[in-house]
Amino acid sequence: MEKKKQQLCILGSTGSIGTQALDVVRQHPDRYEVYCLTANNSVEKLARQAREFKPAAVVIANETHYEALQELLRDEPIKVYAGKEALEQIVSAEPIDMVLAAMVGFSGLVPTIKAIESHKKICLANKETLVVAGELICRLAKENHVPILPVDSEHSAIFQSIVGDADNEIEKILLTCSGGPFRLFTQAQLESVTAADALKHPTWDMGAKITIDSASLMNKGFEVMEAKWLFGVPAERIEVLIHPQSIVHSAVQFADGAVKAQLGMPDMRLPIQYAFSFPERLHLEGERLDLVKQQRLEFFEPDRNKFKCLALAYEAIDKGGNMPCILNAANEIVNAAFRDNRCSFLGMADVIERTMQQATFDKSPDLDVYLQTDAEARAIAQGLIPS
Repeated sequence: MEKKKQQLCILGSTGSIGTQALDVVRQHPDRYEVYCLTANNSVEKLARQAREFKPAAVVIANETHYEALQELLRDEPIKVYAGKEALEQIVSAEPIDMVLAAMVGFSGLVPTIKAIESHKKICLANKETLVVAGELICRLAKENHVPILPVDSEHSAIFQSIVGDADNEIEKILLTCSGGPFRLFTQAQLESVTAADALKHPTWDMGAKITIDSASLMNKGFEVMEAKWLFGVPAERIEVLIHPQSIVHSAVQFADGAVKAQLGMPDMRLPIQYAFSFPERLHLEGERLDLVKQQRLEFFEPDRNKFKCLALAYEAIDKGGNMPCILNAANEIVNAAFRDNRCSFLGMADVIERTMQQATFDKSPDLDVYLQTDAEARAIAQGLIPS
């Protein structure tokens, strides 16, 4: 009997993760079928993807593009929807088996919650969801018996290292990062770097927002929070290591001192596919790791004084409550401002820190508080950036 194909909803199909996920689907058409694709603004790209993968539905979050998308897909039997609410509703469609949450930023939170409440398997690439509301997401996943499989390369590596050791105590998580393009820069050099400099990532090909977050190490701070919620390990037992070669994707140290790591070429399709197929490993076309050719694997401690965003992230974790939500909202504002040359590289951390000091703190937030906090922190951060 032929195995039923898994029906997939990709939130953010036109971004870096979404397009690579579609490549995984291309390689395994016998296993996966796209039920729904969504994008925010990339109308032409979404239409092209829809023509190739023939989903039942597409959603464009920005309603102003609705007519253009309808026109582009006029001759296809594909339902076209627009707006935030459509995005939140589509994830609960009956045929969907799994949802790849690959939208960037806070906007991914509510659709992910709706998907969990609809009992869909979650393949999580939207790190802000756990950064902002880790406790809430983990509780909902437990209540609804929904698995959350990490798609971030680091968290996938940790997950892969724990398989077979799930009941054993984790002494330490070793979370690796490339260090970004400014790893060897002095404080003085960092004062004049531009967004164009920051977007030249040494090993990974990612979207603009996450590439800037990688350069400031805020991305790593977010990943510490993600790891804390996904694996139940306190932040003080999560060690960030700069690893410029991006070959060791992360590691786990157990109570007996054994360290298990996952190694491989920097290729996001591997963690995406593993989240889709777990516990199976499927063939994946791509470059293989040659350790003889690789020769060097280096590890360094990050400088939290130079990369203050990482220090602020640990501070937010320590404070708890809605502080990570404040951190994230301020970061989204300064990240965009830096890309528009309205804020300096080092200025980003200053604005985030001041927003954390000024925004209303709530020790035990619910979803409404998160939504209010996000709006308030954005307004504060915006006001702190010179216009």
